[in-house]
Amino acid sequence: MKRPTEPKTACRTPAEGRDGVTNIPSWKFDLLRAIILKVVEEAGSDGLPFSQLKDTVRLHLTGEDLAELGSLGWHTTCVKLEMEVAGDIKRLDAKGPQRIVLASL
Repeated sequence: MKRPTEPKTACRTPAEGRDGVTNIPSWKFDLLRAIILKVVEEAGSDGLPFSQLKDTVRLHLTGEDLAELGSLGWHTTCVKLEMEVAGDIKRLDAKGPQRIVLASL
């Protein structure tokens, strides 16, 4: 349910040449950020493959959360990109599919 006055969180992208900002409801951002931090930390120094992020996040959500979130893949990606810009997580510098780790590793 869309609430016109609900707080929003700006999600930026680390991609060069892309200055756009996507605003999503803060409750969605906070929920997904907490889960992403948890699953990326659990993945350890080997990192979590980006291709598995959405499905791994889904395991930590209730049916009600999923129904209210809308597109899980889209929201997860928005939050993940903002977390990269904010320095919470980073991509491993390795060839092959993208893997993400906590920035503190």
